[in-house]
Amino acid sequence: MKLIKDSVDNFYKWVHGSEFVELNEIDVTEDPVRPELDLEWRKAYSRKIYGLTYKNNIEGIICIAYCNDIPESVRELDLMSQNAHLQENFNTAVAYTVWSRKRGAGKEIMTKLLGFLQTKPEITKLVTLSPLTPMATHFHIKNGAKLVQHNHTTQNFEYKLKGSK
Repeated sequence: MKLIKDSVDNFYKWVHGSEFVELNEIDVTEDPVRPELDLEWRKAYSRKIYGLTYKNNIEGIICIAYCNDIPESVRELDLMSQNAHLQENFNTAVAYTVWSRKRGAGKEIMTKLLGFLQTKPEITKLVTLSPLTPMATHFHIKNGAKLVQHNHTTQNFEYKLKGSK
């Protein structure tokens, strides 16, 4: 019983001690969802890479593109984020990949991303551009997202932002 309690305590210690930070570099080959998207693509046109750090280790990574609509493909995501960037006008954060290096880091980075976006009044929607896999579906549903669109090769889930409709 003590072993279980210590394990739970250690888990919550790292979760509560983790920090949500913007990253300038990642090894894109680690990305299990979209390793074909290079680092320059992920940082162009107001696209951002965020990490969940604990004791100088990156435990989770999420890549976001800022747009004005919900894309159905990576190509649409590219065009929509370019357009929003050039117009300097966006209201939707699109999480197009997330992965973790530590158990629980995926859920925690989504939680911290939601908190971060709450401080951005221009962002009214957080959606995903997820692969059509049971793992992606289970992850997002389990973490409180709602399926809003099923596309030819992707699916979109929406996470509720406080104050959004």
